[in-house]
Amino acid sequence: MSNKQGTKSRILDAAERLFAERGFADTSLRLITSKAEVNLASVNYHFGSKKELIQAVLARYLDQFMPACEEALAELDGQSELSVSAIFESLVQPLLSLDQLRHRGSTIFLQLLGRGYIESQGHLRWFVTTHYGKPLELIVKLIHQVDKDIDDAELFWRLHFTLGTMVFTMASLDALNDIAQADFDQQNNVESVIKRLIPYVAAGVVAPAPHLSRTQIKEVS
Repeated sequence: MSNKQGTKSRILDAAERLFAERGFADTSLRLITSKAEVNLASVNYHFGSKKELIQAVLARYLDQFMPACEEALAELDGQSELSVSAIFESLVQPLLSLDQLRHRGSTIFLQLLGRGYIESQGHLRWFVTTHYGKPLELIVKLIHQVDKDIDDAELFWRLHFTLGTMVFTMASLDALNDIAQADFDQQNNVESVIKRLIPYVAAGVVAPAPHLSRTQIKEVS
């Protein structure tokens, strides 16, 4: 059993590093097996397919992150004075706790999540919403409590803009920290950067919606 678990962990570790560095599409199973020093049959035995391996890599983080998010968000539900900043701030500690799971876990997790959206990994969206949908539903519910006028379509775009900003920032964190230190004599870490980011994205979520004409939004009949 321990040998099987060791093989599975080696595959997950190798896949995680390669997916974060190269992306899902450009990382072949052959490259993963070479890095993990296992044969292709081991990947098939433990995961069945590349899609299931991708999901398993994300699940190591999501299994810890999502329940912690749900607990934090549930405490905000029904509060009379609520802000989008408070909603996002409640997610900071669950995200930072991933650093205890793995070295630079919070950064790696967001890089992997970003890869999933950039590369149109539709199965990942299905996987996340199917297995971890409750926290996502709570975020939408709480934002609607703050801004009752924002519709679901507009909120969809704004939450994805938020995710994109977060992913880009975390993926570029080392370079951004070097620039901030060289140009402004600032020393930042993951937590301080996230706390700088929250007011920015929170303001964007509740900004006035644009007035788009029917020609600007193509409706599918």
